[in-house]
Amino acid sequence: MIARIKALLRGGDGIPEGAKGRHEEDDLHLAAAALLVETACMDGHVDEAERDTITALLQSRFGLDAGEAGALIDAGHEAVTDSSQLYGFTRVIKDRFSDEERIRLIEMLWEVAYADGHVHHYESSLVRRVAGLIYVTDRDSGDARKRVLARSKAAS
Repeated sequence: MIARIKALLRGGDGIPEGAKGRHEEDDLHLAAAALLVETACMDGHVDEAERDTITALLQSRFGLDAGEAGALIDAGHEAVTDSSQLYGFTRVIKDRFSDEERIRLIEMLWEVAYADGHVHHYESSLVRRVAGLIYVTDRDSGDARKRVLARSKAAS
């Protein structure tokens, strides 16, 4: 799994030639996990609520079990630790995923940002930067944020 993340971050080096220009479902899982972990880390610490939210998002959105989600979070954390730039993560998403998939990822990032009950300004800044880098409009990002807020109010 780590090797696949690294191949994705190198722009596809190591991915079979026939697979370039299209994506497999696990590509989205890997890139999403790395960006979700990065969002959780932006305020200086990852608390239990944020990790639980990431786990739940990966399980519900991608149909993973707890072990698979945990492994994906660990792989995402390692990828984030090994990378100093968002560009590698976002390029994969921008180049290979549909508008709907990119908007879905932004919604997931907002869910992590709100997981601990408040959004740190570094977290919101990161989500806005990622949205721009993956060509999600401000309107679509704002709508995603509103959906997350509506769900969190309904759950309260």
